[in-house]
Amino acid sequence: MNNTPDSVPAGKLPHHRAEGPATAPALILGPSLGTSTALWDAVATEMSISHRVVRWDLPGHGGSDAGLIGPGTTIGELARLVLSLADSLGIDRFAYAGVSLGGAVGLHLAVHHSERVESLAVICSSAHFGGSAMWEERAALVRREGLGSLAQSANARWFTPGFTVPVLVADHRGADPDAYAACCDALAAFDIRDRLSSITAPTLLIAGREDPATPPAHLREIADAVSGATLTEIPGASHLAPAEQPEAVLTALRSHLTGAPRRGMEVRRQVLGDTHVDRAQARQTDFSARFQDFISRYAWGEIWTDDTLTRRERSMITMTALVAHGHYDELAMHIRAARRNGLTPEEIGAVLLQTGVYCGVPAANSAFAVAQRVLAEDTAGH
Repeated sequence: MNNTPDSVPAGKLPHHRAEGPATAPALILGPSLGTSTALWDAVATEMSISHRVVRWDLPGHGGSDAGLIGPGTTIGELARLVLSLADSLGIDRFAYAGVSLGGAVGLHLAVHHSERVESLAVICSSAHFGGSAMWEERAALVRREGLGSLAQSANARWFTPGFTVPVLVADHRGADPDAYAACCDALAAFDIRDRLSSITAPTLLIAGREDPATPPAHLREIADAVSGATLTEIPGASHLAPAEQPEAVLTALRSHLTGAPRRGMEVRRQVLGDTHVDRAQARQTDFSARFQDFISRYAWGEIWTDDTLTRRERSMITMTALVAHGHYDELAMHIRAARRNGLTPEEIGAVLLQTGVYCGVPAANSAFAVAQRVLAEDTAGH
């Protein structure tokens, strides 16, 4: 385990929640200013299937002691809290994902403690937060008047019109004013733009398309500076994307952390063709996003990428299964796929003839009709 310099004294760690197998790869989730671990409620449980997920509270937020920080706090001090927490849990290297202030902590870690960060996801955040004046004014207001007025405007700053998460608004109202103001001090002083090119961890940037606080241009600036970084924009999301559009955030995180959907999408395009996949993606909605992610990860990212069977063999098996269950629209798609996978019309005919023996003559008759139409279209297209 890496012993972090200037670590936080024992017993002075941020409140945290840990989920998932202790032996799984570690994923640390960072919060936005004014929120708590509840920000990740709709994401952490799902991610804990494959990862040891640790989410932490900022000082004075949720269950964390306000005394962990004071006036003039820096992002570096918050990053040291994260490293000390990781050390206390026996976590040496970890993936990190953070929202807004939590994303800034992730950028600092990736720049200054690259040996600890295996991968990075920066969500609705920035390499700078508009200079110091605004944050100094907010810190002074909160120290003088508390958080009541800011909490009243939380919905407008965090979510698209008509959407809210009451528990997060309550977290905002219940945060310790001095600790909140100290976090504002950290944001006021933060500007890491000149160090972004030194980040070597695989980096994902997620922008809420409707985010007024850190609009997509802020994430694009990071993506342009970090070699190999990927930028994803989420429609219908404002500043707290994991709370407002959790399925879209889950899809992006899974792809970033496991690579399976990326590999799966490559294979899906190779087998089914760009036209079909582009059409399917164009039809995707928030309702169907999770299913499309499942298909990319499981069917295409795990099964079709397994080299135990060739793609020719998989095409033959798939056509047989589709005939057996009468899925003729899918059969048409996979006959086209079989041609891409190298099967000749004669070989496809032989597969369908065999289905007449084991799946029944009526099923095979319908399958031959589908195949004849598809192969004729294929011939005409050439």
